[in-house]
Amino acid sequence: MYSFKYQIRVRYAETDQMGYSYYGNYAKYYEVGRVETIRSLGFSYKDFETVWGVMLPVVSMEARYLKPAYYDDLLTIETQINEMPGKMVTFYCNIYNEKEELINRGVVKLFFIDMKTGKRVSAPAILIDKLKPYFE
Repeated sequence: MYSFKYQIRVRYAETDQMGYSYYGNYAKYYEVGRVETIRSLGFSYKDFETVWGVMLPVVSMEARYLKPAYYDDLLTIETQINEMPGKMVTFYCNIYNEKEELINRGVVKLFFIDMKTGKRVSAPAILIDKLKPYFE
């Protein structure tokens, strides 16, 4: 399993009339977690497209809202890859508030698609190589 934590603060523009972080923001928080998790492995999410010619479309997303996040809360997004990627990669996201309470859980699944052919392909070898030590 590979895990990475990243912090983000809830901005005023992200809150609804009740003062909660709007539920639609959690997809963005998951994306931030994914991008920063990939960056923590030593390359950028953009490299998939510009270097390896691979897109990663989201095919499913689940979210479980446990407690609200409020304006100015510092959130910790913990993103995990629990299985070695094949033709798909699954990111498990846990979001914690400043009290370290779990406030949200998410699961996001993405396919690897060759940008030239539009067909599903396996994860780039560099990603597999970077993750191998965490699964041995």
